[in-house]
Amino acid sequence: MRALLVVNPKATTTSERSRNVLVRALRTEMDIRIGETRRRGHAAELARQAVRDRLDVVVALGGDGTVNEVVNGLLTATPRVPTRSLARPANATDTLVSTDEEPEPGRLRADELPVLAVVPGGSTNVFARALGLPSDAIEATGALLEALHAQRTRTVGLGRADGRFFTFCAGFGLDAQVVRAVERARFRGKTSTPALYIRSALTQFLFDTDRRAPAITLEVPGERPETGLGTVIVQNTTPWTYLGPKPISLCPDAGFDTGLDLMAVRALKVHGTALVATSMLTGRLSNLHARHTLTRHDLSNFVLTAMRPTAFQIDGEYLGERTNVTFTAVPDALRVFC
Repeated sequence: MRALLVVNPKATTTSERSRNVLVRALRTEMDIRIGETRRRGHAAELARQAVRDRLDVVVALGGDGTVNEVVNGLLTATPRVPTRSLARPANATDTLVSTDEEPEPGRLRADELPVLAVVPGGSTNVFARALGLPSDAIEATGALLEALHAQRTRTVGLGRADGRFFTFCAGFGLDAQVVRAVERARFRGKTSTPALYIRSALTQFLFDTDRRAPAITLEVPGERPETGLGTVIVQNTTPWTYLGPKPISLCPDAGFDTGLDLMAVRALKVHGTALVATSMLTGRLSNLHARHTLTRHDLSNFVLTAMRPTAFQIDGEYLGERTNVTFTAVPDALRVFC
């Protein structure tokens, strides 16, 4: 079995020691090469090359941003022809794969791609933890070795926002403004902590958000548009995020085997937003009155539009301001060890 280990050397909890332990452990199970990321987008380039080289496994060591890049690299790769099913059982035979059966033009099926393995190295590691992996890198390595030995995989659905895939969430509005503020603070040397996120959220809400005129509209095929939304969070699985060890679930029914879920705050007034925030932390969001929030479950596609440029993020990475984002659920997109 041949594999690529994609390492983000700047990830919050990644150290040379933990990487060396991981490499030694993985080499007992596979022939592995190492690729260290040097810039934004490099992890995606490495993953695309892994598909072209017809590797069996890609291991992502880093935070959710690194995982997101690897996933996008895998799903946007153009393989050598002919392709074959990767990471097959030992008794399987080589077969050619018909491109007529591709889920959509230009995208490979999950069984034509390397299997993704994740070792958490960031501050939150939502995707890894949603798969049931330990948050500690060494413990997660042990769980990964067990999954490799047993060839234990599952196929997961993903979300797509315009041309970018995401594994667990996207945000349009205040949520993305907070991500932007945290990224800027980290660039100045701050450490990503729950306290930093809370301070950033308060600052963005009180001073950097136009709370008087909610700008976002939700358009779902076959439904009347929902206007006057202040911020929207889209989930591909639950939880939405973690506050330290505590999972925060806005859409508790979201999952890798269904479409996309969303939760929107209708207006960012102080009283209503405080109620929403309190309910999020206590896990009682379902008790909120409909005049404060809007929820949808298992959507296959929808569009968010905004009257003014609005902050946008996916998987905790800020992607700039948009006035229009098209979301699509992508079922059975990728195989992962878990």
